[in-house]
Amino acid sequence: MARRKYTLEFKRSAVQLVNGQGYSPHEAAKSLGVDPGSVRQWVAKFSGEAELAPQGEGVTAAELRRLRKENAQLRIERDILKKAAAFFAKEHA
Repeated sequence: MARRKYTLEFKRSAVQLVNGQGYSPHEAAKSLGVDPGSVRQWVAKFSGEAELAPQGEGVTAAELRRLRKENAQLRIERDILKKAAAFFAKEHA
């Protein structure tokens, strides 16, 4: 399967959909007909540029995604600590 090359302008428009209009990377990829992983990579690469940085609804959506991801990670860590505490309490008793 041949690898598709996308223009810089196409990539920037995909990043603008995510950061400027509040689309998720998956939604932007679906509307553009590209792989969601590619859109995520473009967002990570181009979000540092001033005109492509998150703004408006994009800021809120990006922050919400970041917080949900962080929350999920914290829940996993909490569950591991609970299991470890129960294990050591049982072993010590």
